[in-house]
Amino acid sequence: MKVLVVGGSGYVGSHLAQHLLEQGHQVTIASRRGEGSSKGVRYVTADAARNEGLREAAQGHEALIYLVGIIRERGDQSFLQAHAEGVRHSLAAARLAGIRRIVHMSALGVARGTGSRYFETKALGEELVQTSGLDWTILRPGLIFGRGDPFFGGILRGLITAPAPFVPQIGDGSFVFRPVWVGDVAMAFEQALGRPATIHRSYNLVGPKEYTFRELLLLVRDTLGSRKPLLPIPQALMDLVVPLISPLPFSPITRDQYLQLKMGSTADPVHMRKAFSLLERSLEVELPGILTTKRLVGA
Repeated sequence: MKVLVVGGSGYVGSHLAQHLLEQGHQVTIASRRGEGSSKGVRYVTADAARNEGLREAAQGHEALIYLVGIIRERGDQSFLQAHAEGVRHSLAAARLAGIRRIVHMSALGVARGTGSRYFETKALGEELVQTSGLDWTILRPGLIFGRGDPFFGGILRGLITAPAPFVPQIGDGSFVFRPVWVGDVAMAFEQALGRPATIHRSYNLVGPKEYTFRELLLLVRDTLGSRKPLLPIPQALMDLVVPLISPLPFSPITRDQYLQLKMGSTADPVHMRKAFSLLERSLEVELPGILTTKRLVGA
């Protein structure tokens, strides 16, 4: 199948492109930079948010996968542009090119009324896909881990290796997560393309095991061989401080990221398991490699 991946130059896109190639698909990645390092992939320049280059990029393809997403607004990059306007423009380009098959990456926990601009705009993007009249599937990954990931290999590793004599923990660290391996995410996207039963369905993508935030910190700490104690930071204090520091360019966490953290990220895997054949690789198996990877892809 000839597949156009919009926003495929980042972390998830690089893994997905390689898996699509291995399964015999022809892959084109459309991104603002128009470049990448995966052999066998065709790269084109297109800006989904500004609706530039999409129509040309979509021509001759049979399916479109939308991966564009940001976790932090910077400069002219807003959640609304990335998660909604880019979706709107991509769907229009697909219609003009005669593409009916759409697989859209959303996020676990997306819903209206959460107070998170990230989730609100992601929800709007889902609504645009669901009312497009095309053959869509929506996949909602939870926290994604794998070599080169920016969360475990970047943020959590940074918390442990920082010069402070302790590791900061938000509140009691009881927020629950069910991280999913990036390889399983790639497999779910590829399998969705060829499984008609997934059309007009949405699926949560999660891993085999739940962890609290505290357990994740301890797992990363122990894997790195550190003995630093975890120091709980009162959640009431964080509730006051985060909104104040969030607008600052050097802020380690934004208001939206903080809201998402407190919400956690978990779901029942039963529907995912019925729809897809995944390996469900465990975090413990992958974590040593993640923490020794020097370059963070898409970070």
